[in-house]
Amino acid sequence: MTKDRWLPRVTVATIVEDNGKFLMVEEDIRGKKTLNQPAGHLEPNETLEQAAVRETLEETGWHIQVNHLVEFSQWTSPSGKHYLRSCFAGTALSFDPEQELDEGIIRAIWMTRDEVAAESHRLRSPLVLHHIDHHIKGKSTELDIFSFYD
Repeated sequence: MTKDRWLPRVTVATIVEDNGKFLMVEEDIRGKKTLNQPAGHLEPNETLEQAAVRETLEETGWHIQVNHLVEFSQWTSPSGKHYLRSCFAGTALSFDPEQELDEGIIRAIWMTRDEVAAESHRLRSPLVLHHIDHHIKGKSTELDIFSFYD
């Protein structure tokens, strides 16, 4: 008899703020237009920080520098999937207009916190606004909390 093995999904997200606006991603998820921070899954042989930088570029065209961890969260979606989400704060460095965006990404958009809140019915998860609010309140953990071993 084979027993199913439970594995949480390891994800990253990045909060990039510039003059009171946050870099957001509008994406098509099974025919529904949703909003999220640049976010995605950890890939083999990369650190969480590297994943955040890569996902931000792939979903928005923005090269960023990660500054600190906002929060490490556990969340169970309504469908029962369990996520471990590292949400980082970063700084926009440069934009690459030639960057091809990931499949399903409609566009990158800069929005104020209030604009994001007004679209709360379209957020990919409740963690999106939750993490923006933590960032605004100054929640921050240095990156040296993470270790990576080959």
